[in-house]
Order: sequence, then structure tokens, then C-alpha cells
Amino acid sequence: MKIAIVGKYVALGDSYKSLNEALHHGGIANNVKVRLEYVDSEDLETTGYPEALSQADAILVPGGFGRRGIEGMLRAIRFARETKVPFFGICLGMQCAVIEFARNVCGLANANSTEFDSNAPHKVIYKLRDLIGIEALGGTMRLGKYPCDLVDGSTARRAYGEPLIHERHRHRYEVNQEYLPVLREAGLAVTGLSPDRKFVEMVELPDHPWFLGCQFHPEFKSKPTAAHPLFRDFVRAARAHQAARKEGVAQKAASLEPQIPVPANLPPPNGQTA
Repeated sequence: MKIAIVGKYVALGDSYKSLNEALHHGGIANNVKVRLEYVDSEDLETTGYPEALSQADAILVPGGFGRRGIEGMLRAIRFARETKVPFFGICLGMQCAVIEFARNVCGLANANSTEFDSNAPHKVIYKLRDLIGIEALGGTMRLGKYPCDLVDGSTARRAYGEPLIHERHRHRYEVNQEYLPVLREAGLAVTGLSPDRKFVEMVELPDHPWFLGCQFHPEFKSKPTAAHPLFRDFVRAARAHQAARKEGVAQKAASLEPQIPVPANLPPPNGQTA
């Protein structure tokens, strides 16, 4: 099964090493072979959707930093959202999912992260409040293991099978909760929050087959014999999407087969009597 990884470091083989391995772990858990298709997000900014994206059984946007290639990531996320292809956004990928939703569903023109545009009219992603006034990069991020409460009935809650999880973080920007009312009203569900409700940790689209973003890095906890539950269920959703697409193609092909009329007075075969 094909999973497209849309990122800005795809030219470097080991850039997403932990992520690549976690996706293969998800394949092992589902008894399928995962084939990774790398899509340079910068290419998406200037060209149409490549075959690797349009033929993917699922799309993943990983972590990263800096504004290069961001608009291409947003295009890939919009494609996944509108065509109902399973989508997984990790760290920067989740932040981009919020930006894309704010722009194209909520109508917040030019919504952005202050990492990419400090003068954006709608700063739906901004610098961690604890880092205001701190410009040094070394050791000044939310780093390490933190707890997260999961919402009952959510995709995340079903995957983990428990209400409280602990995951590893590495980020300097966060979701601006001032925009949560308008995002929720338009259909974006916040399904993971820090216990003190200070940080948005996970978002989902309930009306989508599988659309999930997380602020943390689940790939760091995945193992060959114990796939991380999010990667396990993401690959499972990709398999279901692949099966549904194949069934749809088969049904369409059947509907296009010529219908040969049978004469009303055709005699029985082999001389048999009726």
C-alpha cells in the first residue's frame, strides 16, 4: 500500500528515519507491506498534484521548521481533506492542518503561523506563550514527555484505548486557542488537550474517514513488534481506503460493460426442451 510523505527534507534519505520505520511497523501490525512515496512539498507549490499524491492510499505531513515548502504542505492537506484520503499530521503537520482548515473552511484569509508570517491577520498558530521574549533557539522549546487527555469517542481515544496518554514533544509553536470557537464551529474537533488545558495536542475531522493531527512525535515510541497505535490505525485506514477505491473502480467497470440483449424466443441450449 502506498503512503505519501509530503515534506521539505525528502531528498535526504534519513531525514524521516524514525517516521519511516513507524509506518512499516504499522504495516506489520496490519499484515500489509507499506510502500513510501516521497513528495517534495516545494514541488506542490508550483505544479499540479503529482501521481504519487493522487494515487496514494494515505497522506502524511511530518514535522519540520521554517517557511520553505509550507504552501505545498497546505495543498496536500487540502487534497486529503476534500478527497477523503486518510491523513496524518505530525507536529508541523498538525499545525499546517489547522492553518489549512482556518483558511479554506473557516474563511480566515491568510491565516498562518507566526513562524512563517509574523504579520498574519489571523495567527492561528503562534509562538509558545512561555517563550515570549526569548529569541535564543538552544534549549528553549517544549521538549520531552508530557501528558495528554483524550476525548471520549474520538479516533485518538479508540486508537489508544485509554483516556490519558504520555507522548514526546519537540516544538516551539502552538495552536492559538482564541480561534478554537470558530474552528470548532466549522467542524474541527480538538480531541487531545494537556491536563491543564494550556496546549492543544490533537485535532481531528469527525466527518472524515481518518483525519488526525498531533503536536507530539508518536514515531519515537513505535516498535516492530508493538506498532504505535496511531500508526497502526493510520495504516489500517489506508488499507480500508485502498479496498474501497478498488471496489469503486470494479463497480464502475461493471457498469460500463455493454449489455447484450437476449432474444425473447431464443431456444434452449443443446436442444433441451423448456
